[in-house]
Amino acid sequence: MTGPLTGLRVVELAGLAPAPFATMMLADHGAEVVRVDRPTPTVPGPDLLGRGRETLAVDLKDPAQREVVARLVDAADVLVEGYRPGVMERLGLGPQECLGRNPRLVYGRMTGWGQDGPLAAAAGHDLNYIALSGALGAMGPADQPPAVPLNLVGDFGGGGLLLAFGILAALVERATSGRGQVVDAAMVDGASLLTTHLHSLMAGGEWSRARGGNLLDGGAPFYRTYRAADGRHVSVGAIEPQFYAQLLAGLGLDPDDLPPQMEPAGWPRLHAVFAEAFAARDRDAWTEVFGVGDACVHPVLEPDEVATAAHSLARNAFVEVDGIPQPAPAPRFDRTPSSEPLPRRGASVQLLRRWGLTEQDLARVSGAAEQEATSA
Repeated sequence: MTGPLTGLRVVELAGLAPAPFATMMLADHGAEVVRVDRPTPTVPGPDLLGRGRETLAVDLKDPAQREVVARLVDAADVLVEGYRPGVMERLGLGPQECLGRNPRLVYGRMTGWGQDGPLAAAAGHDLNYIALSGALGAMGPADQPPAVPLNLVGDFGGGGLLLAFGILAALVERATSGRGQVVDAAMVDGASLLTTHLHSLMAGGEWSRARGGNLLDGGAPFYRTYRAADGRHVSVGAIEPQFYAQLLAGLGLDPDDLPPQMEPAGWPRLHAVFAEAFAARDRDAWTEVFGVGDACVHPVLEPDEVATAAHSLARNAFVEVDGIPQPAPAPRFDRTPSSEPLPRRGASVQLLRRWGLTEQDLARVSGAAEQEATSA
């Protein structure tokens, strides 16, 4: 593996979604990651978020096997865990113990509600975290319940990306102080952080509480999606006047026959006119009409269409790992480019020895011999 994080050593305690996403990003850009899996893997079958790792099956309930993890921590720059608060402490692998062994360690913690507060110990999922962040309440049309935005806002944007940023920030600080620290990344905090611009609009009187009636929530007829003749959709984001003029030209509409763009009282009529116009042609026909111009009109692609889209192909935006197309590492670096990610594989004995594990340590971990045979 190559990339700007080459030489960084990371221990990952296997979990679900946000923490593995953060660790995937570190691995994508060159970090050497040992993922500590349960004896029964957390994610059976294809695990795209697990790419770029070498994995070691460990029973953390076994004190001898926990000691092997502690030995890995001794050689690591970063530890990433996504358990509920208190679990790592009960295992004897909490921040106090790990930083006591390795004062330079950056200890990354991924939770939904954070390490403290009245909800810290409660269960939750992405939808719950973004509900309490205020992000969910602003999504969706006025006459429908709030729209569910997959699990992108809490798990990945407000969770995994926040944790990755926090880890890298702590590593930058460590270069000066020589000391590690704990990074407390909570999805509810990250989702709230993502609403900063929304709060700016609210403070300036440019956002009303009424969902679906604002500039960026689908209320504006020039910033929303429309159904085409074939049942597929196009996206329209023509906010600036010069882009809006190109939108009207592409639709064959005369601005003198329409209400002013920025007067909300005329938006219902504009929406009806645009909906009728877009319904006259198929999605891909509209793609041809607007092309690569500045009308800010583009097709709404299905996930399985993205890898073969012209822009994706031109930028090599997708790679194949184990025969499965998936997004390539991002962002891109000109001087220290990242290599294409490798599939998840068993940790080689050579790697574990490089991390300082002894023959006795290897013997404690079930399956070490098999892993050596399959990954050497």
